Amino acid sequence: METKVAIIKDIKKDIKFIEEAAEIIRNGGTVAFPTETVYGLGANALNEESVKKIFIAKGRPQDNPLIVHVSSKDISSLVKEVPPIAQELINKFWPGPLTIILEKKDIIPNMTSANLDTIGIRMPNSEIALKLIELSKRPIAAPSANISGRPSPTEVERCVEDLNGRVDYIIGGESSDIGVESTIIDCTVNPPMILRPGGITLEMLREIDSNIDIDKALKSKPSNDLKPKAPGMKYRHYAPKAHLKIIRGKNEKTIEIIKEMLENYIEKNNDVAILTTDENLNKFDKGSVISLGSEKNLSEIAKHLFEALRKCDDLGVQYILCQGFEEKGVGVAIMNRLSKAAGYDIIDV
Repeated sequence: METKVAIIKDIKKDIKFIEEAAEIIRNGGTVAFPTETVYGLGANALNEESVKKIFIAKGRPQDNPLIVHVSSKDISSLVKEVPPIAQELINKFWPGPLTIILEKKDIIPNMTSANLDTIGIRMPNSEIALKLIELSKRPIAAPSANISGRPSPTEVERCVEDLNGRVDYIIGGESSDIGVESTIIDCTVNPPMILRPGGITLEMLREIDSNIDIDKALKSKPSNDLKPKAPGMKYRHYAPKAHLKIIRGKNEKTIEIIKEMLENYIEKNNDVAILTTDENLNKFDKGSVISLGSEKNLSEIAKHLFEALRKCDDLGVQYILCQGFEEKGVGVAIMNRLSKAAGYDIIDV
């Protein structure tokens, strides 16, 4: 398969690229495109054969449901009902990085929902994504635009790296602003439950309903027989090729343990990368040291997280040592992604 790559610098001047991509979606093809969270790999959500191409291109397990992307807040054609709490969330957070799980109508094929009676829907806050959905005249099913299990792409170059020759079209735009996938909230239960943390934080959601909570299952390694209700719940995700270890605790002790581990790996002729903050950058004089941003700005760290994991792969290191982050606000999403990427290899100090 030959993949066309088009970079959009000005949406009005470059609209023909989006029109071409929309035609591919209508005709059953696959298109990678930017969103504010990460790049997505899209196909017509209502066409089973089209959706199947997403799973094939990514090598994605078929019991892992997809998220349906829409360009309007009216989703009555896709779901059986929109409870009042879900409507409140839509009104406040759409367009934006919030996926809402509701009971689906039969128009959504089982391939899209992984044989579940529910579906996750979101309206992305990206001009290119919204225009693509609008011109396609179809809701677009889209997981992240990467080989399944690898760190999600926040730059178009990473989509090309993973998917060139596997998909029909790749649209490039700006880097993703948020850097981690959308928050997923299940509105088929009362009170609603967060199944995946993201850029819309628990604190923000509790302004709508103080009873909203995070699924406790997210804190531990999922069982093999779990039937995931949301993407990213079951499988090892976001993982670099190197072995990632998270060291978590008070800052001074964390740095001390990372240095000890670093010496140990280097003695055994391993190449090691360290993921840390601006504040700790100068505390390491060995290994490949990469800053994710300032510890005072967790949004910045989230934005740079996946690209930093990708850079570690570019360096060809065998081990990545990453400091842990406070699980507050978007820090919950950061630690969720890191824990999955590390296969829950976390050292508390």
